[in-house]
Amino acid sequence: MRFEIEHRLLHFKQPSGTSRGVYLTRKIWLIHLRDGERHGVGECAPLPDLSCDAMGDDIYMAKLHKFCEVFCMTGEIDYEAMRDYPSMLFGLETALLNLQNGDKLFDNAFARGEVGITINGLVWMGNYEEMLQRMEEKLKLGFRCVKLKIGAIDFEKEFDLVKKIREHFSHHEVELRLDANGGFTYEEALYKLELLSQYNIHSIEQPIKQGQWAYMAELCRESPLPIALDEELIGMNDPEIKRHMLEIIKPRYIILKPSLHGGMMGCREWISTAKDLGIGSWITSALESNIGLNAIAQFAADVYGDNITMPQGLGTGQLFTDNIPMPLTIQGDMLFLDKEDEEVC
Repeated sequence: MRFEIEHRLLHFKQPSGTSRGVYLTRKIWLIHLRDGERHGVGECAPLPDLSCDAMGDDIYMAKLHKFCEVFCMTGEIDYEAMRDYPSMLFGLETALLNLQNGDKLFDNAFARGEVGITINGLVWMGNYEEMLQRMEEKLKLGFRCVKLKIGAIDFEKEFDLVKKIREHFSHHEVELRLDANGGFTYEEALYKLELLSQYNIHSIEQPIKQGQWAYMAELCRESPLPIALDEELIGMNDPEIKRHMLEIIKPRYIILKPSLHGGMMGCREWISTAKDLGIGSWITSALESNIGLNAIAQFAADVYGDNITMPQGLGTGQLFTDNIPMPLTIQGDMLFLDKEDEEVC
C-alpha cells in the first residue's frame, strides 16, 4: 500500500465571518491511498486557532506523513496514537473507507442516493443588511431551519434581526438556531439568552468561551434557551473526560464535527456517551471541501439511520470558488448524493 499527501488552498466566494475573524482562504491536505488499482482519498482540514491539532504547515505535514507511514506498514489505523489529531484521523478514516468501499463509504440509503438529509441553512456574520438579505435568500431556497452566526456586530442589531424574522415567520414555519461562537461574556450571557428566548429559538451554540465548565453548567441550568456545546468539545479526546465534562455541564445538545471532535471514531464515542446521559446531538461540517462534506454526510446517515429527523449542518458545499467536484446536490433543504448527478459548487 502506498500513500501521497496533496496540499490545496481553497478560496471562499465571499468573506466568511465568525466571532474569531473572517475567512478568505482554506488550507486542506488530501490523503491519497493506493493499493494496486484501488484508490481512496480523504480530507484533513484543521482550522487555525481552533483545532486541537492546528500547527505550522511543515509540522502538520510531517506528523501526517508519519501517521500515514505507520498505517501503510501495519494496514491498521493507530486510533489511540491519533486521538489528539482529529483532522488527520478523519482524513485517514475517510481515505481507508474510500479505498475499501469505493464511493459509497457506508451501506445506507443516503449513500445509495435513495434518500436525502435535511440540513439547516447557514447565515454568516455580517452587517445588519447583509445578514437580513442572506436570511431572506435561505428562506426563498426552501430552508425551514436556519442557523445564524452572531457575536460580530452590535447585539442590539442582531436581536432586532431575530425579532424581524419572527415578525414574518413563526416558529412553525422556520426553526431558528443561533451560534455565538463563545462571543458572550459570562456576566452578560444570561440576560441576552433571556431576551432571545422570547422568539422561540431552537438552541444556541457555545454562548461563552470554552473551558469555563462551572459557568457553562450554571448557564445550562438557568437558561430559558437550550444550549448546545461545540467548541467546548475540542481537545476532549479521552472517553472518561468526555463523560466527566458532559456530566458536569449537562447541555441539551452537543454538535459534532469529525475534523474537530475526534474523527469518526471520536464522534461515535461522543454520541454514545451523550445518548446515555439523555443529551441530543447532530453533526455538521467544518468548512471542508466537498470530499470532507461527502464523508461527513454519509457518516451522519450511518450514525443516525436512514430517516434523520433533526436537520444536520451540512450546507457548506457552496462556499468555495474552487471546490472539489462531488456528486452532491442541495434541493430545497435536502442534501442528496448522486441525485440527478449534480454537484454542489
